[in-house]
Amino acid sequence: MLVPEIALTPQMVERFKGRFGDQVAVMHSRLSGGERYDEWRKIREGKANVVVGARSAVFAPFSDLGLIIMDEEHETSYKQEESPKYHARDVAIRRAQQHGAVVILGSATPSLESYHAARSQANPDFSPMLLEMKKRALGNRLPEVHVVDMREELKEGNRSMFSRDLHQALDARLERKEQTVLLLNRRGYSTFVMCRSCGYVAGCPECDISLTYHQKSNNLRCHYCGYAEPAPEVCPECGSEHIRFFGTGTQRVEEELAKLFPGIRVIRMDVDTTTEKGSHEKLLKQFRDQKADVLLGTQMVAKGLDFPNVTLVGVITADSALNLPDFRAAEKTFQLLTQVAGRAGRHQLPGEVVIQSYTPEHYSIVHASGHDYDSFVREELRHRRSLHYPPYCRLILVTLTHEQLPLLVRMAENMVTTLQGKAKQRGWYGSLDRLTSDAFEVLGPVASPIPRIKNRYRFQCMIKWRGNIDAVALTREAAEQLEDSAQGQKLLISIDVDPQMLM
Repeated sequence: MLVPEIALTPQMVERFKGRFGDQVAVMHSRLSGGERYDEWRKIREGKANVVVGARSAVFAPFSDLGLIIMDEEHETSYKQEESPKYHARDVAIRRAQQHGAVVILGSATPSLESYHAARSQANPDFSPMLLEMKKRALGNRLPEVHVVDMREELKEGNRSMFSRDLHQALDARLERKEQTVLLLNRRGYSTFVMCRSCGYVAGCPECDISLTYHQKSNNLRCHYCGYAEPAPEVCPECGSEHIRFFGTGTQRVEEELAKLFPGIRVIRMDVDTTTEKGSHEKLLKQFRDQKADVLLGTQMVAKGLDFPNVTLVGVITADSALNLPDFRAAEKTFQLLTQVAGRAGRHQLPGEVVIQSYTPEHYSIVHASGHDYDSFVREELRHRRSLHYPPYCRLILVTLTHEQLPLLVRMAENMVTTLQGKAKQRGWYGSLDRLTSDAFEVLGPVASPIPRIKNRYRFQCMIKWRGNIDAVALTREAAEQLEDSAQGQKLLISIDVDPQMLM
């Protein structure tokens, strides 16, 4: 049984142990080396028939595997971004084929690749059956959803991060002693620090990214390399005292809640509060035992959690991911909004959802507010088909990094030239606009969206391909050729097949 987040493991383990007792093993990366070995040995010796865990549990050493269930199969956390790169869904399907087992990919918002494969039945290696549940498991109604246009709130004089609708809904839940889940997909206190006198923005010295302010530690932190420095009291560039903290993070929302609702009990759940072992279980148990009124968090609070007393879900900023350089931005936004909305009214009490947005007309938000997966899929697939993106092709993202930018640019250009030349030799190369069944196209090279991390510059190119061609082998061949020619120059090349993120 695979779950997308370690935070969901305790709840799932509790349910499975209630049914299967000591036959349940647990596998995830937060276990110590000794604990992991004990669980592995328990499975290997046949003392456990059920394994519950996050991505790595797909490798559980069963000799007679019969069933693999992937809960929330659409989640990008099933893809391991570090080497060795793999997607747990692909591993699950391959293992099931080897053992003659069944795979169940479960989601209220399936990934477009899985949904399209089930609908089209065009892929002989992956042609799942599509089974649909038209009602909630307990038969209760889906929550009522209100979308608030924050542009109108500002026009009418409301400068708070909370719309009037969300404020009133929170007030009503506190009065009735019901609970609320608030989603904000940004940790920290503010997203960047700027001097209003000279325009200076505090940035990481090793990455081309702004630093995030964390109030509890009173420091600025880079979420990519871990660099931290004390928060400035005056501008380091011009000496001005007009230092301001811009943007909204979970710490700032927590502070604002305390100001607006004195005495409110808030549990904040994000990367900063869940670093210690057992912290997920502790926080979720406190909320389940109704020792808090609000569970505030990043996307980890949107997935699979089940609390009978939660009747309100609030989304602080629904469009935060829509402007990212990612062709899946609309899909991820729709999935996140639909999933977090599903936390409200799961039992006897009716649910309500308030979604705050600066672009409420965007089709991902419109269809999510209407619980309309089918309409979203039709619209999104039209865009994907016209732009030649998955599921109508496959992608390989090649990222090159080096400490010297001029050398890196030359290497990236060489990589693209080599890829194009090898594809032409095989008769594959050409735009995906062609009507031929086989096509191989290279886009780039360009600087990565975050052009420098840990003092290494980053350039990337993207390969689109379709048909019966071995694009992965060709890409590896080109990368090895470039690495051989650049020996001793500290060039690193990363090849990501079917990337989930383009950052």
